[in-house]
Amino acid sequence: MLNRPRATGAFPLRLGPALPLALLATFSLAAVSVAVVTATVAWPAAAQEDSRSNAENRPPGFQLLLDRVTHRGREVVGLYGLVSEPNQPGMWRVQVWEELDDRVTVATDKIGCSLTSPLRITGTARRLIIRELNPGGVITPSNRLDHLMWWAVCVPAQAGKDPATLGPLARQLGYSGLLREKEQVVVGPGR
Repeated sequence: MLNRPRATGAFPLRLGPALPLALLATFSLAAVSVAVVTATVAWPAAAQEDSRSNAENRPPGFQLLLDRVTHRGREVVGLYGLVSEPNQPGMWRVQVWEELDDRVTVATDKIGCSLTSPLRITGTARRLIIRELNPGGVITPSNRLDHLMWWAVCVPAQAGKDPATLGPLARQLGYSGLLREKEQVVVGPGR
């Protein structure tokens, strides 16, 4: 999954107060189709050369959001397969592709584009993470990927642009830039 707790146990975002019961019920583990499908593809040993590009293996419609070299090697993150949620206006389901030198992880996330409750829902089968976002607000290393994804889904013309520069556009679109960013973690039963 894209957002793993650090080895020290520190998580990059603060936990906020619980979401209102109605909102939480909307995103309950049973109802949320963030049935995080995680598929790990093991590349052959030859593919573990110095940060080679796996562009030829990416799915149709792949949209590059992040391409950087980290302590884990070259990291590429992108989106594809955008589908609107028919029962939830302004909510989108998207496939998130995280590529490292030795593996690819694909997960299904949800992105909410509402003016009052912009959010990203991610996680695993046992742990659902709901992040309330503030388009046009402060961008930090811990929320940058969330905002890159949000802009790519909600305002596709801005996909891949630095979200720290999009504050004026967010305000033109009706986002105040003053929302409080929060994170809610919902732990579910194991299988």
